[in-house]
This record gives sequence, C-alpha cells and structure tokens, in this order.
Amino acid sequence: MQDQIEQLVARALEELAGTPAADLDDWRRRYTGRSGELTGILRGIGKLSAGERPLAGQLANAARQRLESAFEDRKTVVEAESSADVEAIDVTLPGYRPVVGGLHPVTQTLRDIRRVFANIGFRAVDSPEVEWDEYNFEKLNIPRDHPARDMWDTFFVDNPDRPGEMLLRTHTSPAQARVMEQTDPPIRIITPGRCYRYEDVDASHEATFFQVEGLAVDTNITMADLRGTLEYFARALFGEDRRIRIRGSYFPFTEPSCEAEMSCHVCGGDGCRVCGRTGWIEMLGAGMVHPDVLEGVGYDHRKYSGFAFGMGVERIAMLRYGIDDIRHFYRNDLRFLRQFN
Repeated sequence: MQDQIEQLVARALEELAGTPAADLDDWRRRYTGRSGELTGILRGIGKLSAGERPLAGQLANAARQRLESAFEDRKTVVEAESSADVEAIDVTLPGYRPVVGGLHPVTQTLRDIRRVFANIGFRAVDSPEVEWDEYNFEKLNIPRDHPARDMWDTFFVDNPDRPGEMLLRTHTSPAQARVMEQTDPPIRIITPGRCYRYEDVDASHEATFFQVEGLAVDTNITMADLRGTLEYFARALFGEDRRIRIRGSYFPFTEPSCEAEMSCHVCGGDGCRVCGRTGWIEMLGAGMVHPDVLEGVGYDHRKYSGFAFGMGVERIAMLRYGIDDIRHFYRNDLRFLRQFN
C-alpha cells in the first residue's frame, strides 16, 4: 500500500503543477474529495491485517496533508497570476456570439399547420377569445341544458347585463359560425387560436391550449374530400408514407362524426411504445357539418354540404417531437425550449 500511496502523491503533484485556476476544484475532488482516489485508499485500510493498519493510516494521512498543502500553495500562485493579468485585454480574440431568442415549439408547429393548409386554399381566420354562449354552443347545435355540453368544461365570465352568456371559448369553432353568417359558400378556412377549459392538468391536459379547426362548405362536398384533406395534411407534416384511418365518433356539430388516426410515424405501423403497439396514433376529430348548423347560419343544407375538423396544436407538436408531457410547453424551462432552436 505504501508504494500505491507514493505513486498517487507523485502523480497528483505532477498534475497539480500545470493545473490552471479554473480546474483546481476538479483536481481537489479527484484526489482528496469524498469520492477521490486518496479517500478510496483510506477506505481500503480496514481490509488490512491489524499489524499493517497503523502504518498505512499514518502514510495515508501524511499524503492527504501533503496534497492539501500543495493545493493551497498552487491556489495562492494562480490567484496572484490572475490578479496581475486582470487588466490585460487580448483584442485579437474573436467576439462572443450574441444570444438570441427563438420560436416556441408550439408556435413553430402552428406556423407549419397554417402553411400546409394555405397551400390548398384554406385561409386563417381569427375570432374573440372571450365569446358568447350563442356562438360557442348554440349555433353549433349544442342548445342549453344539452348533455353534450359536459364535453366542454367551461370558464364563464361574469357579465351583469347578460348573466351566464359570456365565456372563455372552449374551442375555435365559434369562428366558423361567425364566418358562415357573413359569407356565402364556397368557404375554406382554418381557425387557429388559444382555448380555455376547466381541466385537471396532467401529462395530456392543460387548462389553456391552442387549437386549429378547419371548415369547408360548398356544393357536393363529401366524406371523401375530408379524408383526402386529412391525408394530405398528415403527409405534409409527418412524411409522405403516412396513412389515415377513419373511425366513428360523436360531436354535436357534425353528422356523421369521426376521429382520424395516422399510421405511426415512429414504427411505420408495425407497433411500438409511442402508438401503444397498435400501429395507429389518434390525430384529430372531424366530420360532416351537421345540417342544423348549416340551417342555423342561413345555408340550405339540401344545396350545401361541408366538413369540419379540429386538432390540438400541442398534441401535434408532441407527436412531431416525441414529447410525452404537455406541461413541458408551459414551464418555461430553457433546457427544454433550446432544443427547438
């Protein structure tokens, strides 16, 4: 053990002689810290015979004192050198790259969605975030006291003039009703924006989130047009080999209603952890616009038909980037956000 200690001390002192100020703490941790090499030797003394322990302990303690003393001496020297050079400026050094901000991953995804639909003639429409019950529910075939309202946990806004009628929009569908009231077909729009719901926040739910909903109304629009639009969207955003599967669902403002699933972009449909071994990933809800909604805005449902769809922007971003918790988007953790810039 004596040879081992002497070799360690010699190596440590040789290394210390050339160690700059910035690396002194690393040297100390490596050799004399709680997990350092000398500490490891001290812990091994207990395995020696009773006759060898006293001498080994003395040698190890003496080595520790020698290294600690050398550390303090070296620290004094480099601090003095640093003080002497504090006024020196090397004007030949390159400048520092300025730190600039970047787009939030949700913003990036929202812009990409808008670009994809703009390429096929859908224009983006804004609408109020504080909305009336009439547009958020009633014009979408969800009358008062209808059980379908339980699908949207709503934040109501106190308005003494119209109590119980003002709210924070639960989806961006009110914009569709507003556009149809003011515009004759044909219509092709998307309605991106922030929505609010009284949700229990967890890995897949937030009280505030972004949605993009789409609407197309014209003569002779069919479910095949809806499927083709969604398939184009999936391939444009996730890759040319994506496929779409439609299965039945229920939404009050569409009939028939459906949910669209996309073939898993990770495993290609073979089954993996991301898609729950099914080969398919839920993407969005959609359907053909309900005749009552068309009639409610003054359209003749026997002449016009249309489709609508809606997606959560955060969900699309989670699928694109392999994020497993929606809360990451709003924690403002720079370690997370810098990965997207």
